[in-house]
Amino acid sequence: MKLRSAHASGWALFGAAVHRDERGWLMEALRLDALRTHAGPVTIVQQNVSQSRRGVLRGLHYQLGAPQGKLVQVLAGRVHDVIVDLRRESPDFGAHFAFVLRADDPQMLWVPPGFAHGFLACEDSLMMYGLTQPWDAGLERAIRWDSPGLAIDWPLEGADPVLSDRDRGAPGLGEAELFERSTPGSRA
Repeated sequence: MKLRSAHASGWALFGAAVHRDERGWLMEALRLDALRTHAGPVTIVQQNVSQSRRGVLRGLHYQLGAPQGKLVQVLAGRVHDVIVDLRRESPDFGAHFAFVLRADDPQMLWVPPGFAHGFLACEDSLMMYGLTQPWDAGLERAIRWDSPGLAIDWPLEGADPVLSDRDRGAPGLGEAELFERSTPGSRA
């Protein structure tokens, strides 16, 4: 893992080392020492994999009480990935950052605790998430993907996204339950 870019709010984009030969390839999916150099003393405690058809939009999700840092990576396909800083004390509160993550250019996005995360599958995609806190359904929250307060430019290509019922009914940024004080592991 090599740092490609980073922001003062705490997010970072890492390139993945891929070793190819006649048999195929091997990719270094996680180097905790490299992640910790940027993100501090984090530990990955849960690994998730999700598959999404083209046009599926998931998010914007976050977890209160036990905020999760996420290391996000696309294993197949391409996604438009968006994170939103929800830490009220952050100078970037309410700001969103967008990335195109593709399997053919392996990268890992570090999403610090205190951020919401979502993505639009631009083609059939397979994603892997390393989480710093276990998922807890009672703590999970969502903000509506098209909240006017965020003005995210999703590349929808004229079609409505495929959404879960929960994401369709999520509140906008102004109505959402947010982080009131500093989140553990955040840099703001």
